[in-house]
Amino acid sequence: MALGGPDRDSGSERDSHGDRLPPRFTSKLRLWSAFEFRDYRFLWLSSISSLFTMEMRLLATSVWLYQETGSGVQLGVLGLIHLIVQFPSILYGGVLADRLDRKRLIAFTQVSSFVLLTMLALLSAADALHPWHIYGVTAVLSVTSILGSPARSALTSNVVPRTHLLHAVTSNVATFEIGAIVAPLVFTGLITTLGITVIFAVAAAFAVPSVILPLMIRAQNIASYDGEDGKVLRRVWQGFQFVRSHPILPGLLIMDLGVNMVSFFRQVLPLIVDRLLRAGPGAVGALTAANSFGGVAGSLAVLFLARYRSKGMLVLYATLAYGALLIVFGLSSSMLVAVPVIMALGVTDAIGMASRQTIVQLTTPDDVRGRAVSFHEVSAESANNLGTIYVGFMSQQFGTRNTLVTGGFISMIVVVATWVLIRGVRRFRYP
Repeated sequence: MALGGPDRDSGSERDSHGDRLPPRFTSKLRLWSAFEFRDYRFLWLSSISSLFTMEMRLLATSVWLYQETGSGVQLGVLGLIHLIVQFPSILYGGVLADRLDRKRLIAFTQVSSFVLLTMLALLSAADALHPWHIYGVTAVLSVTSILGSPARSALTSNVVPRTHLLHAVTSNVATFEIGAIVAPLVFTGLITTLGITVIFAVAAAFAVPSVILPLMIRAQNIASYDGEDGKVLRRVWQGFQFVRSHPILPGLLIMDLGVNMVSFFRQVLPLIVDRLLRAGPGAVGALTAANSFGGVAGSLAVLFLARYRSKGMLVLYATLAYGALLIVFGLSSSMLVAVPVIMALGVTDAIGMASRQTIVQLTTPDDVRGRAVSFHEVSAESANNLGTIYVGFMSQQFGTRNTLVTGGFISMIVVVATWVLIRGVRRFRYP
């Protein structure tokens, strides 16, 4: 019987342990239905902790680096580092997610966050922190976070039945945005009162629950390791073949790559805030929180649109709106305009993200899900890192306003091209 699928003898649902679900789990679903499962609650809390750690780290390292160097190119180097180390890591992470215990893999990767962030806090306290420390920690934590990411995504299907998967995936996206709201607000308070050293220490402290909580999950998950390391590349190739032959995933991945590689701005917000809005570090936290608040709203919108069957068109509509809003954001000159626009960008981005992730989860068998998720994340992370490099470099050379406006127009062209040329995307229906 498929995980979380119907019991063919009785028509009832079963949970991730194979036990029959009580009637309350198979009745009308609510926004919070996924949280009725114990294992999902632990996974969700672990994600909150992990994402808070990651967001605080990204904000602290980018703000410290820009204040230390004053260079948009130096910020762009962060994106280059991510790009170089994440591509092989994310593919191997997908293989590990299909071979090893996903819970232990997640816990192991989070230990490195605690250790390295503690090191940054100590170096900062001793006034011995240098840019190469930031680059080195960014490289290592990019690898470890990416190794655990496919396992975390794939584990979602192990802790809830299929009937609740849309709600669980959407809650995961909302979790990311909630962490991205709380972390910038905390960052803003800490940077203006206690300084960057405390921020590194707080981020390290929040890594501890993300190590412990996954180990408390009881659900069984794929562990198909056969002891032959030489098969890693073959397993990666099998995952690639599955994604390549998928009726919709290639189109979504290509569109995501084409849009984000010219528009991803979150990592270079310190530069945008300085040169476009003439504001300081506090504005970086406020805009990041506003963007993430919009992401939560977008995630909830996906749940209300659960009965809208044209999921492929939903992604196209949301991404087209994202491009148009980016143009407006690039033309902004005050926080009064920038805050609602960046919030709307968060809404459209979350709708597209949640819809894409749900499609991957629903249309992929469990024994290849880790690799399918990893290829999806390769596209997303590569695009984000290229976007960081592009926006940072182009802003330095041609101006931030011109870079964002041009990126918005290019994004809209990519969406229209996908709409016209890739039939699988516009024809995809679910359920």
